[in-house]
Amino acid sequence: MGRLFAIGDIHGCFDQFYELVTEVINLKREDRLILLGDYIDRGSRSREVIDFIIDLGAKGFDIKPLLGNHERMLLESYTDPGMIYQWYMNSGESTLQSLEIEDVREISEKYLNFFSGLEYYEKVGDYFFVHAGFNDREEDPFRDIYHMVWESRLSYSNPVFEGKRIIHGHRPKTLGYVREQIRRKSQVIPIDTGCVYGTSIGYGYLTALDVNQMKLYSVMNDQ
Repeated sequence: MGRLFAIGDIHGCFDQFYELVTEVINLKREDRLILLGDYIDRGSRSREVIDFIIDLGAKGFDIKPLLGNHERMLLESYTDPGMIYQWYMNSGESTLQSLEIEDVREISEKYLNFFSGLEYYEKVGDYFFVHAGFNDREEDPFRDIYHMVWESRLSYSNPVFEGKRIIHGHRPKTLGYVREQIRRKSQVIPIDTGCVYGTSIGYGYLTALDVNQMKLYSVMNDQ
């Protein structure tokens, strides 16, 4: 078995995503890559990000994209027009522009199938991967969809997570913060380093975590 990677929120930052996968970590077919959701919105190249993910899978790479809150807002807007305002407030229109459509109901079957097929979490060994987090008070935390895409925690006491570590995105953190969580061997490791927000407020990186080595690889968004 090859390496195990996780990548946090991409938000349309295609150039950084492509460089991180093809050059920095140099993904191989024997590796496994788990993507933590939020591929769309905010950035200008959501379509290229999705196309690249689909293409990697078609070429035989072991890639597992999970659902983020932005993909869920798109799907909710598709089935319920009343939900579209929340999505627009979270930059949904940037994704429509990238897809070259004016209404989410015009989305092609290719992309709708991609979004509809995304799962909420993945477990590999002693690691859980999720976009945001889990409902720690729920007997079965994997039934709570809302928490998995919207709510993050610093730690978990649910017996399900005893001896396990949670890798998530959703809430942007600085690289320094993420490194410190790794150094402390924290139960929860956030790896959204705010690529789409640029470097002016301490973010501006797209980050991959080599899970087995607990090593970070990042590409800066200097555009």
